[in-house]
Amino acid sequence: MTRDRQGLDWGRRGWRALPLALLLAACQGAVLNPAGDVAREQRNIIYTSTALMLLIIVPVMILIVVFAWRYRKGKGGTYDPHFDHSTGLELLIWSAPLMIIIALGALTWSSTHLLDPFRPRDKTESLRSNTPAERPLLVQVVSLDWKWLFIYPEQGVATVNDLVLPVGRQVRFDLTSSNMMNTFYAPTLAGMIYTMPGMQSSLHAKLDRPVDSFGLSANYSGAGFSDMRFRIRGVDDRQFAGWIAQAKASPRAFDLAAYRQLLKPSEKVPAMLFGGADTGLFRRIVERCVEPGTPCMGMHGRGHGSQHRGPRAEPGAFRAPGEMGRGENYSAPSSDQSERYPLNRPESGRPVEGNVAPQPSGNHPAHHSKTQ
Repeated sequence: MTRDRQGLDWGRRGWRALPLALLLAACQGAVLNPAGDVAREQRNIIYTSTALMLLIIVPVMILIVVFAWRYRKGKGGTYDPHFDHSTGLELLIWSAPLMIIIALGALTWSSTHLLDPFRPRDKTESLRSNTPAERPLLVQVVSLDWKWLFIYPEQGVATVNDLVLPVGRQVRFDLTSSNMMNTFYAPTLAGMIYTMPGMQSSLHAKLDRPVDSFGLSANYSGAGFSDMRFRIRGVDDRQFAGWIAQAKASPRAFDLAAYRQLLKPSEKVPAMLFGGADTGLFRRIVERCVEPGTPCMGMHGRGHGSQHRGPRAEPGAFRAPGEMGRGENYSAPSSDQSERYPLNRPESGRPVEGNVAPQPSGNHPAHHSKTQ
């Protein structure tokens, strides 16, 4: 009997503590405490849409109580069993929600274009002031298992789980994934955007004030998903330059060997700095040709708004097996190819339809051989 009473007491205490737990869960309001212009616009959309929906919810909740009290049994009110229609009531019931839906639709349409992640943040300001826009800071992002890799190609450094940005400067993120779809989520900076293997997406954002916050993965990706977080720091230009100098002094170099180590699944990875970053490695990650001798995807699989930099490689059909890896879109072969084969290519320069087989060298009128 005593145990039953203790159980009831604990149950009552638990129900009393539930509202307090809900309030404490809402204390971490990163979404409602933005440090970037995109995050601030997203917060304003939340406020506006919530207020518009409350225009319906609050009157309905009040009318429920009013109607229940006014038309309770035996307490007045007109009883009309033949009532079936009221034009004024119908207009009131349908017009108010319709106007709110129209307002929400207009808000959604305008904000979708205004906050397009591929749209530079200072585009509108530069058009108004007729001044050239400032060149954004480029940060290349790769989602790994289970950590985040940030490459600063213009500064020649890279980090793991540590994103440092200068306040007041626009940042362009080029994002991809190593082997699994993920979601880059920075609630105080610019919301979230997906990262996918073999595709490159872009996100523009800008910090308005110094901040020390966090970002995380918002897409389940396996055992280490819960700890796939990174630190976001907004600093002034002097501090950013000092941090870059510190990263360049790091004894670790970000090259193919270092990237292979990062590809191995690991959990709760501490922040790491790399100096001497390989600036061409990100393109090979996007085009799925990190390993030597692997053909790259080229333009295929690129996201909207991405640009291919550098000359396009000669198609593989134009190349002999021993010549793969010589173009812009091919990784160098892992071993030397000692034997060369002449190409089967017509004089027009277009590849022959069907299978291309090695042809013996000679002066054939429709083919020519390519020699090294």
